[in-house]
Amino acid sequence: MAQCVQSVQELIPDSFVPCVAALCSEEAERLTRLNHLSFAELLKPFSRLTSEVHMRDPNNQLHIIKNLKIAVSNIITQPPQPGAIRKLLNDVVSGSQPAEGLVANVITAGDYDLNISDRSVKASVPWYSNWKDMLMELQESSLYTATTPWFESYRETFLQSMPASDHEFLNHYLACMLVASSSEAEPVEQFSKLSQEQHQIQHNSDYSYPKWFIPNTLKYYVLLHDVSSGDEQRAESIYEEMKQKYGTQGCYLLKINSRTSNRASDEQIPDPWSQYLQKNSIQNQESYEDGPGTITSNKNSDNNLLSLDGLDNEVKDGLPNNFRAHPLQLDSSSDPSNSIDGPDHVKSTSLLHETKKANTGIIHGACLTLTDHDRIRQFIQEFTFRGLLPHIEKTIRQLNDQLISRKGLSRSLFSATKKWFSGSKVPEKGINELKNTSGLLYPPEAPELQIRKMADLCFLVQHYDLAYSCYHTAKKDFLNDQAMLYAAGALEMAAVSAFLHPGAPRPYPAHYMDTAIQTYRDICKNMVLAERCVLLSAEILKSQSKYSEAAALLIRLTSEQNTWKGMDSDLRSALLLEQAAHCFINMKSPMVRKYAFHMILAGHRFSKAGQKKHALRCYCQAMQVYKGKGWSLAEDHINFTIGRQSYTLRQLDNAVSAFRHILINESKQSAAQQGSFLREYLYVYKNVSQLSPDGPLPQLPLPYINSSATRVFFGHDRRPADGEKQAATHISLDQEYDYESSQQWRELEEQVVALVNKGVIPSNFHPTQYCLNSYSDNSRFPLAVVEEPITVEMAFRNPLKVPLLLTDLSLLWKFQPKDFSGKNNEVKELVISKPEMIGAEVISEFLINSEESKVARLKLFPHHIGELHILGVVYNLGTIQGSTTIDGIGALPGCHAGNHCLSMTVRGRQDLEIQGPRLNNTKEEKTSIKYGPDRRLDPIITEEMPLLEVFFIHFPTGLLCGEIRKAYVEFVNVSKCPLTGLKVVSKRPEFFTFGGNTAVLTPLSPSASENCSAYKTVVTDSTSVCAALTSSASSVDFGIGTGSQPEVIPVPLPDTVLLPGASVQLPMWLRGPDEEGVHEINFLFYYESVKRQPKIRHRILRHTAVVCTSRSLNVRATACRSNSLEDEEGRGGNMLVFVDVENVNTSEAGVKEFHIVQVSSSSKHWKLQKSVNLSENKDAKLASREKGKFCFKAVRCKEKEAATQSSEKYTFADIIFGNEQIISSASPCADFFYRSLSFELKKPPAQPSVQTEKQSVEDAVRLIQKCSEVDLNIVVLWKAYVVEDSKQLILEGQHHVILRAIGKEAFSYPQKQEPPEMELLKFFRPENTTVSSRPSVEQLSNLIKASLHYPESFNHPFHQKSLCLVPVTLLLSNCSKADVDVIVDLRHKTTSPEALEIHGSFTWLGQTQYKLQLKSEEIHTLQLKACFVHTGVYNLGTPRVFAKLSDQDTVFETSQQNSMPALIIINNV
Repeated sequence: MAQCVQSVQELIPDSFVPCVAALCSEEAERLTRLNHLSFAELLKPFSRLTSEVHMRDPNNQLHIIKNLKIAVSNIITQPPQPGAIRKLLNDVVSGSQPAEGLVANVITAGDYDLNISDRSVKASVPWYSNWKDMLMELQESSLYTATTPWFESYRETFLQSMPASDHEFLNHYLACMLVASSSEAEPVEQFSKLSQEQHQIQHNSDYSYPKWFIPNTLKYYVLLHDVSSGDEQRAESIYEEMKQKYGTQGCYLLKINSRTSNRASDEQIPDPWSQYLQKNSIQNQESYEDGPGTITSNKNSDNNLLSLDGLDNEVKDGLPNNFRAHPLQLDSSSDPSNSIDGPDHVKSTSLLHETKKANTGIIHGACLTLTDHDRIRQFIQEFTFRGLLPHIEKTIRQLNDQLISRKGLSRSLFSATKKWFSGSKVPEKGINELKNTSGLLYPPEAPELQIRKMADLCFLVQHYDLAYSCYHTAKKDFLNDQAMLYAAGALEMAAVSAFLHPGAPRPYPAHYMDTAIQTYRDICKNMVLAERCVLLSAEILKSQSKYSEAAALLIRLTSEQNTWKGMDSDLRSALLLEQAAHCFINMKSPMVRKYAFHMILAGHRFSKAGQKKHALRCYCQAMQVYKGKGWSLAEDHINFTIGRQSYTLRQLDNAVSAFRHILINESKQSAAQQGSFLREYLYVYKNVSQLSPDGPLPQLPLPYINSSATRVFFGHDRRPADGEKQAATHISLDQEYDYESSQQWRELEEQVVALVNKGVIPSNFHPTQYCLNSYSDNSRFPLAVVEEPITVEMAFRNPLKVPLLLTDLSLLWKFQPKDFSGKNNEVKELVISKPEMIGAEVISEFLINSEESKVARLKLFPHHIGELHILGVVYNLGTIQGSTTIDGIGALPGCHAGNHCLSMTVRGRQDLEIQGPRLNNTKEEKTSIKYGPDRRLDPIITEEMPLLEVFFIHFPTGLLCGEIRKAYVEFVNVSKCPLTGLKVVSKRPEFFTFGGNTAVLTPLSPSASENCSAYKTVVTDSTSVCAALTSSASSVDFGIGTGSQPEVIPVPLPDTVLLPGASVQLPMWLRGPDEEGVHEINFLFYYESVKRQPKIRHRILRHTAVVCTSRSLNVRATACRSNSLEDEEGRGGNMLVFVDVENVNTSEAGVKEFHIVQVSSSSKHWKLQKSVNLSENKDAKLASREKGKFCFKAVRCKEKEAATQSSEKYTFADIIFGNEQIISSASPCADFFYRSLSFELKKPPAQPSVQTEKQSVEDAVRLIQKCSEVDLNIVVLWKAYVVEDSKQLILEGQHHVILRAIGKEAFSYPQKQEPPEMELLKFFRPENTTVSSRPSVEQLSNLIKASLHYPESFNHPFHQKSLCLVPVTLLLSNCSKADVDVIVDLRHKTTSPEALEIHGSFTWLGQTQYKLQLKSEEIHTLQLKACFVHTGVYNLGTPRVFAKLSDQDTVFETSQQNSMPALIIINNV
């Protein structure tokens, strides 16, 4: 149980004190009324004796009484009504609340720190998250108990207001004070009259109430004297007369009112009465007054007085039956303000309120001085010492003597005491054996009752051992007679006496109490007495630290069935459950969960009893235990109740917070329950917001907003595709963030910015960010452009199972106008909501279904430059009207205009607070937790900028590899500023071209040529041979110089400026990438404003084209030296070029066949001369999976041609297979050729080595390598015939092959890299790491070109001449620029006999070895003779040629093998 102010040893004696009646004359009452007190109230603060009192027991032993207190009360002839007692108890409890601002009371129980005081309301409610901060420093002791003053007030009032009953005498009157005033005409006569009245009340059978202890009641005569107005002499003489008549022990002169009440109260006199009166005044708990008010009325009406113990103090003259009824009588007409009226209904409600008003400033004892206080104290002492105690002592002796004589008991009852203390015990019958004889009544003079009377008297004067023995004896008598009510009373008091007896060697007999409680409750059906037993026993058990037993006892009395006649058990149950909860927490090992559970039960019963504040407090205290343990349903229940109770008590903020907590936790409730919670929340919230309609908008708990997922987009929404027009994809909120692609875009932007700034990226450059999210860099203030919308996307989540409807949803912002041009730096004032500065979009309805996540996009339209701060979102929260209503609160009428009917809406806001990224750069940041700023919601609005829109017309989505298609691009300036410096940058410049720099090179439009070709064509004479038509072009014409970046392409705008509102269309040729598959090609358009802006230098527009390519042709080519001498100048500068073309197209694309219409070459040094295909069929068609082979002769360009041309000039040669020539040196053929070449041009040249000793060797190697280099580029142009929807389309395209070296095959399509085989890891250092710098065999074989010239067949008459001699010319040409030493060896060196058999044997005649030196590019002929002996086919390619560079010491000697056999046929004629 909670800690009490009094210990149980003080509590029980104070609860059972000698009762004294007071009967006053009207005049005496008037004197005390001057102090706003009745006579009984006047004595109340002084009723405890300040010194010890002595008396003698029946054995003449001296007995000491400590701290004796007496109770003086006015005579009331009506017993109190149970309903009124209940009302009084209710008011006492509701009036006692925890004082505000107390230091929190903390109990540490296990892992819990429980805060039990008024602060616990704040500490435990869920919104008070850091409640531990306000807990006081914990004491040394692990337990620190709390007080519950309302329970103590209840207990005190309950014990005091118990009606007197016949089976016990503890609260029967022992004596009666008869009070008259010295100012009366005949005071002595007045005393006689009062004495008769008392006698009549006690002995007349009409009065069953009040109860008197013994027939011979002590009468004590008190003369009141008003010092300030009365005659002192007269008072003294009357007092003398009284002493003569009543004896000095039986009367007293009490002088009061030593000062007049109207005197200015300079001195402050203490007011000891207020605490008693305040505690017991029976008024509405809302407005406590300091005591009773007097209503003066005529003599025939009662003075209606509200006294401290509720007993009336005035008696009508000579009308004994006109005593006031008990003020606890319920009045049928009493008003709901909890006022108590008398039975004669004199006092009306309004009168009572007037009285209350009058009472507020009342001072009690205004006419009394401190001397008067001492006099009253002295009077009580005198009365007790001289009157009451001797009377009690005498009564005890008389009763003792009576009992001894009547019962014939030996000596006195002390023998019984000794017997009990020595340990013998009489067996008692079990309660179940007893018949229900609670109805048995004893006559007043029955000897059993005399024992009980004696026991009660002993108990009242603290003689506990004698009391116990009497109770014990009486108990046995009552049980023998089966008078159960009497027996229970005796058991109860026997147990208490045994406990209070200071020297008791025996333990407290708790089973006595249990039997008594069971008897009262089950047999006598008297819940009040049972409750008294429980209260006393629980206190005793608690004082012995038997908390478990105390708790069980308290809980036993709280079951719902135990209701006493007319008395609701809720208040009692609530208080007892609360005390039981405190018992659980005070155990040695505290039972915290039991504490919490019983606090909840107590809160529930408090609520039923109408004690809303206490109910709320209980739930809040229990919440401390349940909070954060994952018991969400329990938490929801507690929060819901806290919300309801707070709402009832008009603590609306607490109510809102509690309901808010139910909604924001991940609730496990059913949908209907959640809907009920939500509606209740809205209802309460509505009431809160109506209290302060002009206050700031409160924060709403629903729906959840994932702040970090907020995205901000600057700019207009993308236009949808319009027919053939397709807008640039740019950036939109529909695109997912991809780190890789954002890096690619950043690189593209850096490339173009670097180019614009002469190759250097400015230090203040930051990549343009149009869409900010949690991945972007938000550390700087983003820049937005005036008149361009800002879209904020918020991620909402509805955690409930009921849909939420948000209406009138818009952004909350503040704006600071500023001028960034630097002319005037004054800052204008903050603007919160002015639509002329910033326009805001409002979403009228936004429905989020149950447990759904949904994004909302809201726009702002800035109309002024300055700083904008987006603070959050504001909306009306509601739910869709259902058929259900909340328990107790029906849905409010009123429908929202819209698709959904709303039950109720409240307006509120939610702030967007985004935490920046965690900082992790410096050591300090790594060791602490610090976050950087996130400024995505704080854009700076800058001045106007141009705004470009790009549209693509006829842009293909599917192409064949290498296919050329012509499309158009439209550039539109949709802003009010001109734009310039338009460039496009892409990682795939080979995919598109805008044509050459000169108009001559760019065909005007497709319709100009046959079949709407994208190429520039010229019709040729079909009879012309397959000879080459040459032209030349420079790469500079096509925007590809050696130094420039091929990825950045300026867009050829007319006049380089696009004016506001203007649009321009440009042709754009596209070529399908060489690899099949889906290609994403990124274009970044860069442009600037004509007028330089301080904040934004440039703007960009992105476009991602997705093109799907399917296979078309594979082209491979090789070049080899020609052995022929058909060179015009006789120089060996011819090559054969073999081109293989394979149709790898699968029929899915619907391509019927490919026609090779032209093969062109492009080179600085070589050109194709003619086609050497033997077939007459000019048209080269390839059906699916067919392969065609072409052979061309290539010759070197004229030296003079090459000399006059700049190094960037390329010669183009076209070999035509159709009837029209495609001019390959014009757009778009040359564009794509140069773009495919540009990748090769970008490769850095080999760096010359520094080491000198190796230098010469490397030079030699380089010279040898150069011999085999060719730089010849082949362009194969084709047409494909496609059948689509029964229409035939002609597609055209081109493939490029770049020939680099002789004999090495080159491909038009990228080769797949074979993954290298896995090698074992080597753990030793290789011995020789130097790389051999010898040239390869292939390269050496190209150093000298050797060719044999001879007749293909030779006729010889073998019958005439047996030896056939054939002249053969060996042509040696030096392919390198250096001098070469050559050795020609004619000796046969066959390795196998098979070779002889195949080719036949012949011999060379003459010199078998030649040594010669060839100068740079020199051609040398040797005349040889071959000798044959019979006919056959012979291979003349047997001479072995060795070569080395003349100036080299190292001889790179290797056989110069001819790949082609030189076959000769020898015929016999």
